[in-house]
Amino acid sequence: MDEELALLLVMFQAGGVFTPIIFILFHSLRQFLFIPVVIICIAGGILFGTVAGTIYSLIGLMISSLLFFALVSKFPRTQEKLSSIRKKWFGEYRNLTVSQISILRLVPFVHYQLLNFCLMERHRGFKEYSKAAFITNLPLAFFYTVFGQFISQFTPTMIVIILFSLSILVYVLREKMTIIKWRDFFKETKLEKHG
Repeated sequence: MDEELALLLVMFQAGGVFTPIIFILFHSLRQFLFIPVVIICIAGGILFGTVAGTIYSLIGLMISSLLFFALVSKFPRTQEKLSSIRKKWFGEYRNLTVSQISILRLVPFVHYQLLNFCLMERHRGFKEYSKAAFITNLPLAFFYTVFGQFISQFTPTMIVIILFSLSILVYVLREKMTIIKWRDFFKETKLEKHG
């Protein structure tokens, strides 16, 4: 992670006055380069400081989220794949709340675009999705920009404590009621059909 961060810093510092624009564009294209969000947010904090780094990261994350919304809407097969992954990870009848997604964004190994898909399933309209994306991206941009330098110095025990705390928060902020459609509740399994 330190090598990737050092490489990003060198690239951005070579940008001169265009560095903020390059940084925001890089944030937007990050998913195609398979670079974790965390690394770019940490680089933003080092390069621009807390306030500007958070703002630039938030702009880049919003562009990335809106690009995801526009592109995934046009590809139903990708939606089906993401839906099956969501069902495996979070359960077939569980819808994540905006608060849960905000917290899950802070967990580095939870896929950013999968969480965007969960937002998309919950908020079908562009305006509602944009608002929810802003709300869920703000803690991510702020947390990793401000605390990024300290996170790399955490002990494994401290990381486990933080991840455990985030897991408890995700559970506490869950939706307390699940609605299952009548036909889904009584759907036949493949074994019952053959028997």
